[in-house]
Amino acid sequence: MLQNALIFLLHTLFGLFTLAVLLRFYLQLTNAPFRHPASQAIVSLTNFAVRPLRRFVPSWRGLDLSTLLLAFVAQLLLQLCLLWLRDFPLLVAGSGAWIALLGLCVLSLTKLSIYIFLYAVFVQAILSWLSPHNPMATLLDALTRPVLQPLRKHLPLAGGIDISPLVVFIIAELLLITLVTPLEQQLRVLL
Repeated sequence: MLQNALIFLLHTLFGLFTLAVLLRFYLQLTNAPFRHPASQAIVSLTNFAVRPLRRFVPSWRGLDLSTLLLAFVAQLLLQLCLLWLRDFPLLVAGSGAWIALLGLCVLSLTKLSIYIFLYAVFVQAILSWLSPHNPMATLLDALTRPVLQPLRKHLPLAGGIDISPLVVFIIAELLLITLVTPLEQQLRVLL
């Protein structure tokens, strides 16, 4: 019972930290408004870890690699802690187990990234119907524009309704069902 509580706590803490760091990465990548209160909150929550790491990991072509590395390390620590709780022999594990572990970390970041955009599109769609002038609208629009804009160019409005969020939901779920989840299951078998 204590082990389950510890697993829950680890998933929550590392998951929230990874979410915050990935949000910071995607907000920077999409040029979301930096002065927005939500952007400022994400920056202030993650600065304690990102700023020191930036001394050693520079940006590359506009990509803040330090935040990506931090998200990856957070997922790696989570997976290592979970394996340690299961009494997995990490010190004698073969290279296949370590490759599977690194692959799980990459898949966790991929899955979380898909969920970030999926929920951002969902919240943006709801806000556009209920409160189109909400202060979050500008931030969500900047975050989802790279995903929705290509679809909006090719999809006509259906009776004045933008169906591109629906297409994003379908594509995201298909990616999760056909690629991410099966790969994750195969890698977990190796551990």
